[in-house]
Amino acid sequence: MKSKSASRTFRNDPSKPQLVIKKYSDRRLYDSSASRYVKLDDIARMVRDGIEVKVVDARSGKDLTYLVLTQIILEDARQRETPFPLQLLQQLVRASDKATHNFLSWYLASTLDLFQKAQETVRARLPEARAAVARPIEFVRNLLAEHPGSPPQVPAKITELEQLRRRVEELEKRLARGSRGRQ
Repeated sequence: MKSKSASRTFRNDPSKPQLVIKKYSDRRLYDSSASRYVKLDDIARMVRDGIEVKVVDARSGKDLTYLVLTQIILEDARQRETPFPLQLLQQLVRASDKATHNFLSWYLASTLDLFQKAQETVRARLPEARAAVARPIEFVRNLLAEHPGSPPQVPAKITELEQLRRRVEELEKRLARGSRGRQ
């Protein structure tokens, strides 16, 4: 019997373990790391949770991940309206030649990568957005202060200190004029 770590291998990103699921001839899917049979719903949940899943044929070792993930998408489409536009599905069917298929695969992978980066940016800036809603005037002030074309904001304490300095200089000048006149 294999150990739990034996069924997990690492892909390009070592921080993301890849869970290997074996598919048997009777269509059953087995997660040897958890020593249990799983269903398509379980694999879908794992993928949504960010786990890299690889499905292999138990006998031949052939990679069946594409087929299983496609099957999950089809099952979801039966239960609710598919998230893919009809035009995209038609283009996928038409992409029978290798060049078109490669381009579409590259394009979709690039688009998904950009989408994931945008999601990460939104998640990272969510606290800032919440602060903007809670304190809109302060947020706009900070936003304008960071804008390269706007004049730099001077904190109130510095301007107050500068006013006091000017006032002291003015008083010193008056005192100097007054003492000259008495001599």
